[in-house]
Amino acid sequence: MTYEAGTLQGEQLMIEDGTPRRRRRWILIAGIALLVAALAGYLLTRHKDAPHAAPADQAPTVTVLVPGAAAVARQVSATGSLAAKREMPVGVAGEGGMVSRVLVEPGQWVRAGQVLATIDRSVQVQTAESLASQIAVARSDLVLAQAELERAQSLVDRGFISKADVQRRIATRDAAAARLKVAGATYSEQRARNARLDIRAPAAGLILTRGVEPGQIVSSASGTLFRMARDGEMEMRAQLAENDLQGVRVGSAAKVTPVGDTRSFAGRVWQIAPVIDTQTRQGIARIQLSYDPALRPGGFASATITAGAESEPSLPQSALLSDDRGNYVYIVDAEDRAQRRDVKLGTVTEDRVAIASGLNGDERVVQSAGAFLNPGQKVKPVRARVAGQ
Repeated sequence: MTYEAGTLQGEQLMIEDGTPRRRRRWILIAGIALLVAALAGYLLTRHKDAPHAAPADQAPTVTVLVPGAAAVARQVSATGSLAAKREMPVGVAGEGGMVSRVLVEPGQWVRAGQVLATIDRSVQVQTAESLASQIAVARSDLVLAQAELERAQSLVDRGFISKADVQRRIATRDAAAARLKVAGATYSEQRARNARLDIRAPAAGLILTRGVEPGQIVSSASGTLFRMARDGEMEMRAQLAENDLQGVRVGSAAKVTPVGDTRSFAGRVWQIAPVIDTQTRQGIARIQLSYDPALRPGGFASATITAGAESEPSLPQSALLSDDRGNYVYIVDAEDRAQRRDVKLGTVTEDRVAIASGLNGDERVVQSAGAFLNPGQKVKPVRARVAGQ
């Protein structure tokens, strides 16, 4: 009995002695776990805050430029039709008749006064010959009247002829001279009428159309038989919106490109319409062009007109960016932070773009690499080097 009691007491003692050890072990494990969790939380928090806590010397370096402002010629685009600058309709100036010959074709150059077509003049020629004969008769009558007057004047002093007879012979001589003048004037008139039977070019130029054939009966009521371009000069009648027309001046340079042709032809505005169409709100600028076979009157063409110069900033194309909101650039503010600036483009050339609005010209604009920046991002601006400096 005594042995069993001792055994039970020993086991109870062992149990009582193990309980504090387990408690200390669990406390130690819990402390280590808390320490690990705290360390993990610290590291995570530091990782999240790292971009914002980056030192200033890690800010990206960007090249900036100050565009300033310069006179930039504004380009105005327009469309319109080609035409002869001075188109001359040619028709019958005289009595007309049957066309006997047509001497020119469309596309042919002619000089001033050149015969384009002739009208049969067989009857008119006979009339002219008759009038020429009447001139000869009147001239003979004048010679005879003058001779009789001279004889009478030589006999009046000798008393063979009275002064009244001399006066009658003077009147006869004067009447013969007047009839000669009338005959000559009538003959000249007929010759002028016959000359008008030839249809002639009123000036040097290019034949555009031909509307007559041999055997055709024509008169002054027949209308236009030929159409000419004086000196071959062409023009484009460019249709411009009302606001674009305000910047165009007489003498403004232009480039015209006919439809279907890749070439552009240089010209200058020589006339601007004094009125605006009330329906389309457009006006016409007439661009003078030198002759070229590709410039066919009635054809369609597009034009780029250099309008008046305006003072605008200009940037290299590398500084321009665009997205669904439109065109923009990045500028660097006073705190050296990149800021987005929306802009409106003006004239675009091969290497530069004029800024119509959005910039004053005194801003520091990021020259390139703007696509890698974010609004408000800290940067280190470096001024772009200018050639020659």
